[in-house]
Amino acid sequence: MKIIRFLTAGREQLGRLHEDNSVTLLSGELCGELHDTSQPAVVDKLLAPIDPRDILCVGLNYRQHAAETGAEPPEHPVLFLKNSGAVQNPGDPIELPRRLRSDRVDYECELAVVIRKRCHNVRRDEALDYVLGYTCGNDVSARDWQKQGGGGQWCRGKSFATFCPLGPAIATTDEIPDPNQLAIRTIVNDNVMQDWNTNDMIFDVPTLIEFLSASMVLNPGTVILTGTPHGVGFARTPPVYLQPGDQVTVEIEKIGRLTNPVTEEPLAT
Repeated sequence: MKIIRFLTAGREQLGRLHEDNSVTLLSGELCGELHDTSQPAVVDKLLAPIDPRDILCVGLNYRQHAAETGAEPPEHPVLFLKNSGAVQNPGDPIELPRRLRSDRVDYECELAVVIRKRCHNVRRDEALDYVLGYTCGNDVSARDWQKQGGGGQWCRGKSFATFCPLGPAIATTDEIPDPNQLAIRTIVNDNVMQDWNTNDMIFDVPTLIEFLSASMVLNPGTVILTGTPHGVGFARTPPVYLQPGDQVTVEIEKIGRLTNPVTEEPLAT
């Protein structure tokens, strides 16, 4: 099923999104037992489908993206972290940083994996048993703060507020038996910027879970961003960076479309 998180009459709820876009209320916990009550729900505001415990991100995980950056395919998955305060709802704005200014903010469509139970030293062949489902993610990146301003670490340029839109829904594993056979795209305004398939991952989803859980605990509610395909803005000639007034859509087969407008960060006067 497809799970959404939303507000109705000011109250946060979980719901099941049906093929006709109707919603019924779910009872229970997102990473626990969920039951469809069959009670119709009114969605006042759509939220990111999960408020993540941790956000683990994998860089340079598509062969063509590694090639466009001039990097050799890594021997092991490249791990970095993203601040959970970066999460943004579908439809809410990506804010271009102005307190720590960046004029080099980039889009990155990514398949996001949601872990449903404690995951530690998991073997590859059982890794998907620990997955609740999948959603669309946008690993928004301030390239200047990621590189020159980050002290050699990527987290600064990846963790500004609003830099992790997620949604619109979590498609559970019964909907997606193979997460490495999905079309994935980014559309900026009306222009298709990335258009590829998750089968180009250097390390597929089970391999990532095995690696990330090795000698490390992935708690329920952890989100794994699995990397982006080629076509990012900084690798284009000339580079293409997000501007106020843009609209960015991440689209993944069997999951849906995650759309966010782009604005400037409001500063207190």
